[in-house]
Amino acid sequence: MRRVLIVDDEENIRLVLRTLLKKHGYEVESADSGEDALAKMDSFAPDVVLTDVRMPKMGGLELIAALKEKDNPATVIVMSAYGSMDLALEAMKAGAYDYVGKPFKPDEIVLALRKAEERETLRRENRELRSQIRNEGKFESILAKSGSMETIFRTIAKIADFKTTVLISGESGVGKELVARAIHARSHRATHPFVAVNCGAIPENLLESELFGHKKGAFTDATADRRGLFEEAHGGTLLLDEIGELPLNLQVKLLRVLQEEHIRKLGDTKDVKVDVRIVTATHRDLGAEVKAGRFREDLFYRINVLPIEIPPLRERREDVALLVDHFVERNNARLGTQVRGITPAARKLLLEYGWPGNVRELENTIERAMVLAEKDVLDVGELPDKMIRALDPVQMQLASGELSIKKTVQVIEETLIRRALTKTKGNRTRAAEVLEISHRALLYKIKDYKISDL
Repeated sequence: MRRVLIVDDEENIRLVLRTLLKKHGYEVESADSGEDALAKMDSFAPDVVLTDVRMPKMGGLELIAALKEKDNPATVIVMSAYGSMDLALEAMKAGAYDYVGKPFKPDEIVLALRKAEERETLRRENRELRSQIRNEGKFESILAKSGSMETIFRTIAKIADFKTTVLISGESGVGKELVARAIHARSHRATHPFVAVNCGAIPENLLESELFGHKKGAFTDATADRRGLFEEAHGGTLLLDEIGELPLNLQVKLLRVLQEEHIRKLGDTKDVKVDVRIVTATHRDLGAEVKAGRFREDLFYRINVLPIEIPPLRERREDVALLVDHFVERNNARLGTQVRGITPAARKLLLEYGWPGNVRELENTIERAMVLAEKDVLDVGELPDKMIRALDPVQMQLASGELSIKKTVQVIEETLIRRALTKTKGNRTRAAEVLEISHRALLYKIKDYKISDL
């Protein structure tokens, strides 16, 4: 903030300001009109524009508008005589940072510049902090800061450049494809294709052709030669998602490809060599599938060389808050919404919910809430009812925003009595001891809360 452009139609004002600011270490340029100032913006690139608000040609207001249109980042401070104070206030509304009244004292000008410098320093620090927060916990395109995910990040970094097959397991929605993409992005194959196929989404009669390709005339609809996904991924990475859905006859052919690194198209008599890094993913317990005879044991051992198990979101609560803020920011940009935050009650509910659908469910929940929101802050009312119903009565009462101590204490009391009776298998005397109240008091409360024997 050391470069200042003085804009004033009075030569003596420009001369006084130039002398003053150079004395305080500023680099100074001057212009006698708004048009002259605009002509010097690119060559001088000032940090601050110190401009008179009223000038014969282009005045301060027009200059501010022109700078805003050009998206120029310079801070504008306007100078105004007493009779033009209304114009100075209008300039502030238009985007000027500050104003100084004429006639001014030298200290007023220097103080205004220092204030502008302090503000810009704070803005820069805030931008850097926001950038740091956005990047904190980010590994490739994965957002997480839990210990379990950091362990996975370290594993990815170690194995990325090896061609060894990887088996990524985890519940639906935990981000298995993101992990596969991170492995690809961290490897020397990153400049080559990443191809993903869901083995359970393609009909069995088409899957072999999809994977290995076919020759013209191989079957009724084969009107031309076609490359398969293995060839499409040559030099790169092929993700076989939901590998547990692969039919047994194709499991045999996949095992052959993994061992020999050759494929044979449907209807062809020759093999084609392929260089592909295979990553597989599944939400199934493949060990159990092997025992049940639905998955080949030899293929299981071949793809399970480097296993990565992604824990469900409910086991890494510290990632939830990070993901929530990320989804809010991303949806604001994508949907054009202006949600600036989440109430403490709604955030607490998001942190305590079990997320059976994992990250995918969280992402969809935030998007739904932002679309339905009537204010710029998300509250419990925008979240699905099932999330509240999933809580125990005490959590539900707190999440509702209820402020009555009496009502909340009653909910807590009833919940504890029911838990005590369950624990003691309905033994009221023992339950009273656990609750640390008299047997008579327990009987009264059981009647008041209409609790039947458990």
